[in-house]
Amino acid sequence: MRVERGARIGVVGAGAMGTGIAQIAATSGHPVVVVDTNGAALARAASGLERAIQREIEKGRLDAPAGAAAVARVQWHDGSGPSGLDAFADCGLVVEAVVERLDIKRDLFVRLERVVAADCILATNTSSLPVAAIAAPCARPDRVIGVHFFNPAPVMALVEIIPGLGTAAEVTAHTRALVDGWRKTTVLATDTPGFIVNRIARPFYGEGLRLHDEGIADPATIDWAMRELGGFRMGPFELMDLIGHDVNFAVTRSIFEAFFYDPRYKPSITQQRLVDAGMLGRKSGRGFYDYREGAVRPQPVADRELGAQIVERILVMLINEAIDAVLWRVASPADIDVAVTKGVNYPKGLLAWGDAMGLDRVLTRLTALEQEYGEDRYRPSALLKRMVREGRSFT
Repeated sequence: MRVERGARIGVVGAGAMGTGIAQIAATSGHPVVVVDTNGAALARAASGLERAIQREIEKGRLDAPAGAAAVARVQWHDGSGPSGLDAFADCGLVVEAVVERLDIKRDLFVRLERVVAADCILATNTSSLPVAAIAAPCARPDRVIGVHFFNPAPVMALVEIIPGLGTAAEVTAHTRALVDGWRKTTVLATDTPGFIVNRIARPFYGEGLRLHDEGIADPATIDWAMRELGGFRMGPFELMDLIGHDVNFAVTRSIFEAFFYDPRYKPSITQQRLVDAGMLGRKSGRGFYDYREGAVRPQPVADRELGAQIVERILVMLINEAIDAVLWRVASPADIDVAVTKGVNYPKGLLAWGDAMGLDRVLTRLTALEQEYGEDRYRPSALLKRMVREGRSFT
């Protein structure tokens, strides 16, 4: 099941993610067909793609002829009606980027199988649903694979490649090679909740929320500490406001439930209340911050001693989660560090950061938190304890 250079690529869904994936494939030389049941969405996507390509030209990343050729390679099809998926008949790869509902994705893949060729690879862009569950009703689950792009897809370098339990090894190899050829950085993840990035990143939000909920610091101070002292591009609260609390909370809750309610991933009631109130962040005008016209941004308490405690507490939780991902073979140590630097723009790989901080220090801080709170949330990874005991590091 090799997807040849120049093979037709199909995309199901004309939202922001689907349009971004179409742009990547088209600028890489593939003819692309995008199908959506919403005609208005198709029209918006087509004009949005043209604007995105024009920006690439203006920034000097594409010349005008190449940009025009990329736009011309994309076809837009109305997918409503019984023959709506027929446009994918000659595709070598079809990527779905539709709503995160298992029933909808499963039904879509069963219908796709009826129209695509026997050697067509079927990929899901799911960020949280099990690839194995999506592939289960298919007659050929061996050709179904997860290909998780990050938003905005043309900008973000990382793509997680996730084979399901039944995915053929050659499908995994050919899919990864194809996406590598699109000038993306791929990492290989096992089909576990949250894959690499969404799993490991939970403490960035969760522990920031916990610090706020306990009254240790306000959002502006926590964000300041993580940016100015931790070196992160954004703090957890401004990032949650950017992502949207409906999206961020849904991912956290999904991972919490998928891990059988492991307290390490427990959602925050504070964030749930924001969702309940419709205060979703930038897109609604209010979240942890007020984005309405005339609103004044709160100032942080720029206390470097307090800030250092904030950074260390969030950081040791992140490092512990990355180490636990190694323990449970979610991904290789190298892919884990690549994933967090390329997928969520962390200033360092967490495993390398743990080595630099000292794994013994990470363990000491986590043990103190575990004893102070008496919560399994702060339990140190068994691998962390083993490595400290044996004097090992990741580098």
